[in-house]
Amino acid sequence: MGLVDWDDLRYFLAVARSGSFSVAARTLRVTQSTVGRRLASLEAAMGARLLCRTNEGYVPTTAGGAILSHVERVESETLALVRAVQGYDSRLEGNVRVAAPDFVASRLLVGAFSALSVRHPKISIELIDNHDQPSFSARDCDVSIRPGRFEQPDLIVRSLGRLSFGLYASEGYLDQRGEPDFEAACEGHRLILGRDAMTNPVDAAWLQEMTGRATVALKAAGFETLLGAIASGYGIGALPCFVTESPTSPKLVRLRGCGPVPPVELWLGVHRETRGSARVRQVIDAAARAIAARERQLNPPEPELAPPVVEPEAAALFSESV
Repeated sequence: MGLVDWDDLRYFLAVARSGSFSVAARTLRVTQSTVGRRLASLEAAMGARLLCRTNEGYVPTTAGGAILSHVERVESETLALVRAVQGYDSRLEGNVRVAAPDFVASRLLVGAFSALSVRHPKISIELIDNHDQPSFSARDCDVSIRPGRFEQPDLIVRSLGRLSFGLYASEGYLDQRGEPDFEAACEGHRLILGRDAMTNPVDAAWLQEMTGRATVALKAAGFETLLGAIASGYGIGALPCFVTESPTSPKLVRLRGCGPVPPVELWLGVHRETRGSARVRQVIDAAARAIAARERQLNPPEPELAPPVVEPEAAALFSESV
């Protein structure tokens, strides 16, 4: 066995995880030929084939499977080393990867990060999709913002506040279908859902109680698709109030009779080793200030129910009976 270039192990790991040279190349930001060359170098040093091609993609051979867990531990230790060094980085420059739900990133964070870039132009921010997972690793991102508290013990977490949600429909949908009956769990109506908790973070038990008899007409992979579907009259769905009340958002009707929607808690998580990095600290503070500054918009008061309309004759009868 020859000497192993530890950097080649990253290429093996990327192909083993994705099953594809092209996906691994995009992940590592190199060409497919580079992936093939580095993998061949590793196999030559190991003296064994590590991956084989199948109809489902590339999978580890027996030898590859034997080293996979060891390579993952090397990656974990390397990332821990990087995080430890970054924690002492006092420079206000470099890249910070922030994972957040689409509607939080586009509606709450982008403006704050734009202002941050004016003050510190050498800080580069990479906004990535947040997956429906309660934890994250350093290879995923530096900072994660998500609905619901993190369960990961090695994180420093902070609450960013609450987001009020409501159930909405378009005027056209209500003209066609009528107001939903929440006591009947919206029977006869169409429901639009997000594919995961990052797109549709409203409490699942509450939503089931209110809309459990509605037909699920669409599951949207992204927030803008969810919003567009409801605005088009496709069905009813849960949306953050601050988005629907924005002047640039489609005109929607907030549905009454379902009671207050359970608020959604927004949390931020960062690894202990990287929270001391100056650039990470700046990004965290910018995100927290942006959300705190819009607290009134994020949690508007519940709309009051209109008083019942009483016909004059009925009013007179009521007065006599009293």
